[in-house]
This record gives sequence, structure tokens and C-alpha cells, in this order.
Amino acid sequence: MSPEHDRTSGEGPSEAGGTGLRCLVTGATGYVGGRLVPELLAAGHRVRCLARSPEKLRDHPWAGEAEVVRGDVLDADSVSRAMEGVDVAYYLVHALGSGDDFEATDRRAARTFAERAEAAGVRRIVYLGGLTPSDVPERELSPHLRSRAEVGRILLASGVPTTVLRAAIVIGSGSASFEMLRYLTERLPVMVTPSWVHTRIQPIAVRDVLRALVGSATMPAEVSRAFDVGGPDVLTYREMMVRYAEVAQLPKRLILSVPMLSPGLSSHWVGLITPVPASIARPLTESLRHEVVCRENDILKYVPAPPGYPLGFDGALRLALQRVRDAQVTTRWSSASVPGAPSDPLPTDPDWAGGSLYTDHRTLTVDASPAALWRVIEGIGGDNGWYSFPLAWAVRGWLDRLVGGVGLRRGRRDAARLRAGDSLDFWRVEEIVPGRLLRLRAEMRLPGLAWLEMYADTDDAGRTRYRQRALFHPRGLAGHAYWWSVWAFHAAVFGGMARNIARAAARDTSAP
Repeated sequence: MSPEHDRTSGEGPSEAGGTGLRCLVTGATGYVGGRLVPELLAAGHRVRCLARSPEKLRDHPWAGEAEVVRGDVLDADSVSRAMEGVDVAYYLVHALGSGDDFEATDRRAARTFAERAEAAGVRRIVYLGGLTPSDVPERELSPHLRSRAEVGRILLASGVPTTVLRAAIVIGSGSASFEMLRYLTERLPVMVTPSWVHTRIQPIAVRDVLRALVGSATMPAEVSRAFDVGGPDVLTYREMMVRYAEVAQLPKRLILSVPMLSPGLSSHWVGLITPVPASIARPLTESLRHEVVCRENDILKYVPAPPGYPLGFDGALRLALQRVRDAQVTTRWSSASVPGAPSDPLPTDPDWAGGSLYTDHRTLTVDASPAALWRVIEGIGGDNGWYSFPLAWAVRGWLDRLVGGVGLRRGRRDAARLRAGDSLDFWRVEEIVPGRLLRLRAEMRLPGLAWLEMYADTDDAGRTRYRQRALFHPRGLAGHAYWWSVWAFHAAVFGGMARNIARAAARDTSAP
């Protein structure tokens, strides 16, 4: 029996008669996975993606060329269906930032994946893990690195030939490590930093990671081991910040180290300065306590480096900065869902069978074309803001940060265009119908579920109409109390948003 397909669009490559290996990619909605899929397709392979929410992959440029099946690595049955007919299975998921029990979650998912891969006759597993120091006992590693190492061992013990790639910091436009480095350096001309800024690290460009991942698919069957992968430069984090300032043509930065800043404290500090929330920053900063430098470079025996590879640190920075400036960031660290955030779409039952639903409706006639109105709607958030009461939005973002949420700093992947699954400040694009509808699902910390819908259409008289609907499904008494506590601000926030979006569209229409 074939897997139950939930295709993003069109037919998958297997039905279209594609050639090459059949590759299963988990984590395709994430940063590396979303970039790996088109690389595998370009190499002539056929790709199947396993995703909890296939609709998030619908608008990717490669969506029509890849097959998508709905499932979860913790669900053994869905993994089995996804493994059918697969030659190479890529394991690119982890429970980073998902709570204190993330190690147990990672362990269970890896065991399920390994068992089902062996049962399905998969020829190779490929896993991207973390680079660990050779002279530090595993029990002393950060929980993040310790879990990555354990997952690698589980997959290597699966009975399936396995390639484990161990990388330190990945430098590429949109990566969490790059954005953490970028914002710390750009926003702080004088920095008081933790002692881990003196730790030696061997960063690697994301293009070199992708090259190694693609090349690992065709390794000989007798090869089953871990490989260290890194770029040509070994630097301290302090040197990385200095080099970033030089490449970005910033004034020289003054960097002062303060030993008493623990990883926990420094993660909150990173969370305040950068878009990376403390829940993600903490495992990243904890991983920097120990030196992470490659002990071997054996990967070159099986995946030779062509001219220009591997890319040096400065070259990786220049390329990443150029992608940011050109608005060509294909995936970001925030591409993956926030752990604990709601993932179910807005129910279509108008009677809301699930219980109470609070709504705030706004409708305005707009002196602009529907196309002009849609440009404003699709451009909302990020640097353009939310068109009402900026202080209230800023305060809400700060409050969300204080309780461990993502806040408003995630911004946008692209300044003008959105696609399903994109993160947008503390929202996620749940649905987008170009020219007509944008539905956002809240990922801030709330005692309930929340959505914001914006429509561009016409009324019976043919006039352009803007419709806006905010919805909140409370969870328990706290949810009801929350809604009524902010009810008085709705006229200023939601009403002002509707009016200002209409005005912005009118200005867009009247501009030459």
C-alpha cells in the first residue's frame, strides 16, 4: 500500500517518471531541510517530504516537483508509510527549545525512525548533528549537544548504513547562528560579552552543509560512520564578531568579556538584543562553552570539494549578507514551527463546535484598487509594522519575550511576499490566497488560540472593500479573563489597523 499523499501541488516525481534515488526528507519545513529539497532535485533525485503540516510547503518554488506525505517522526505508522520505496532517508528534525523533556523526545523519535528505516529496507540514513569536543565527557556537554550525539548513535546502530555529519555553527542567510551573530554585532558597538566569546569554533557555510548532505546519498554501502564537517577557518566567537563588522563595513566594535554571565543569563541577553528567542538562544550559547573544532576531514574521500569549496568564513558572511540585502532568503531559522505553538488550522465550522469564540470584525470601503489594498496587506509586519498603536504592539512583543515567547523581532522572510508557513513577527501564515485573503495564526504566548484575517474584495457596488477579523478561542477561565482585559484596546488596535491599512492603500493608488 502506498502512503496517503497530501501533495502541495501537482504530481510527485515518482509518478512523473523521475530518475535517481528516492529520498525521504524529514524537517523540510525547517531551515536546512527546506534548502536541501531543491538541491536533491537538482542532483536528479526524487524527493518525498514527511511533514506534520504539508500546507506549509505548498508555496515553495519546488512544491510541484516533490511529493509530500503527512506524518510525524513520533508516529511510527506514518513513518512506515513514508519510508515505502525509499532509498535514502534524511533525518533533519530535533526538539530544540521544546522544553525540559526534549532529550527524551529526540530519543524516541530517532528510535522510531531507525526501526522503521530498517524494516522498510532503506539503503542509507543521513543525519545532520552537532560537532562535539573530543576531550569533554558526554555527560558534561550541553543538553543540546548531548542529545545530538545520542541521536547519531541511535541511527548508527539501526542496522542501516548511516552517515552522521557533525557541524558546529552554520553560517547562511536566515540561520539562527548567523542572525544571532549579525544582530549582536550590528546593534552593539560596545559589547559586554560572556566568557564563551573566547571559545574556538569551526563554522561552516550552509552551502557546504548542503553539498555534504547531497553527496552522502551515494556513499558506498560499507561506509557507516560519523564525519566532522567544517569550513577552513577556526575562530573564536569574538573574532567572528570582529570579522563580521569588517565584512559588513561597520565601525570597529569594542568587546568586553564578563565571566559571570552564565549560558542561561547570556541566552536572555541574546534574546533581548536579537530576534532569536531565549528558548532557542540558550542551547546555542550552551553549545559554545566547549571548543568545537573538526578532528578529521574524511568526508572529502566520499564527497570531494569542487573549486571554491569549502567557503571561508568571510565568504560565507558576504554571501549571506547579499542574500539578506537582495531579499533572497529562501528559509530562516523561524521556518520551523515554534515548539508548543498551536498547529491546527482555524476550524471551518461557522458554529464553532469547539466552544467559545470571541471575534472582532472591521469592514471599510477603500478608495483604492483591490490590487493596491492587497499589496498593503501582504506587506504587513516586519519593518512595515502593524499600522496601529506601535507602542501597544511593542509592549505586547516585549511581554511575550519576558515569558519566553518569540516576540515581534522575527520579522519577515521577504519584505514584499508571503507564503504559507512563513513566520511573521509573532504570527505564522496559516493561509494565503493571493489577492484576496491573508490568515495569520498567533504564536505568542496566550491562554488560548488566536487568528487574524485580512481580506481584499469588492462589495455589491463594485467598490474595493477591506475586511478584518480577529478571533480568539479562550482556554479556561484565564483565556476569558485575557480577552476581556484587552477588550478596551481593540478599538485603538484593530480599528486603527483597519483605518490605516485603508489609508495606506489609497496612498499607494495615488502615488505616481
